[in-house]
Amino acid sequence: MSTQAQPTTSGQATLVFEVGLLLLLALIWGSSFTLIKVAIPTIPPFTMVAARVTIAAILLLLIALAQGHALPRCTSMWGAFFVQGLLQSALPFTLISWGEAHIASGLAGVLNATPPMFVLAIAVVIGHGRQSISGRKIIGVALGLAGVAVTMGADALSGIGTTAPLAQAAVLCASLCYAVAPIWGQRFSGLPAIVTAAGAMSCAAVLMLPAAATLERPWTLAPTAQAIVAVLGLAVVCTALAMVIYFRLIRTLGPLGTTSGSYLRAGFAVALGTAWLGERFTWSLLAGMALILAGTVAVTAPSPVRHNGKQVG
Repeated sequence: MSTQAQPTTSGQATLVFEVGLLLLLALIWGSSFTLIKVAIPTIPPFTMVAARVTIAAILLLLIALAQGHALPRCTSMWGAFFVQGLLQSALPFTLISWGEAHIASGLAGVLNATPPMFVLAIAVVIGHGRQSISGRKIIGVALGLAGVAVTMGADALSGIGTTAPLAQAAVLCASLCYAVAPIWGQRFSGLPAIVTAAGAMSCAAVLMLPAAATLERPWTLAPTAQAIVAVLGLAVVCTALAMVIYFRLIRTLGPLGTTSGSYLRAGFAVALGTAWLGERFTWSLLAGMALILAGTVAVTAPSPVRHNGKQVG
């Protein structure tokens, strides 16, 4: 009897561990919004992202080599790494960093809680998994979009004539990148997470270094000590460590399960922005976050099992 119960117990323990990793990833990425806000006054977006991904790439490559992993030599694989590096790091990091120059970190975190909605929308458009899309999930998407509207509403109207609405749109575009990235990243399921993270981050660094040098001339900047520490935290914890966890979760929980941590990330971003940066916590922000949370739960919760055409459970 004990031998039969063992796999179930082991499976439950594994699930608890993976959910724990998802919570840790949400906390790490939630704190990134606060660190970006600290760095952005003296380190502009392209330079910040270039430093972030380059330091992370070096660390990940060293760890991969120290663990005895060989990097792929296939040209097509490196092409796939470039796409992953663009979708998961280079483009969304830059959009969020630029956006946070004009809006609060907590607001950016809430707007960036929408990847699960985008994942579902992509599934509808491309037809993959369309048959499993229930009315509840469609309602969930509607709730999430309503949450975005409520969150953006007052700020967007009061910000007409400024860059605030455009900054909010930039953060939402980053969410779209985060929705596409795990779908694309499934092709790396046969590789160790550290190898995938190292390859994708190296490609992101190759993309960002020339952009930063051309557009912002980082050697002319005078960043504060706080900003430098913030970028180091972004590189080591929020990028290098986070990417290893992220690619593991894509393999174990799948794209939708991995993006389901977005609403937790939003909560951490709001809490840290309020506690550390003194950002204003408004009722519209709370209402929007609640709607996004409800929508995300509706989208990501397992669909009821059907037996002989009838819903069970």
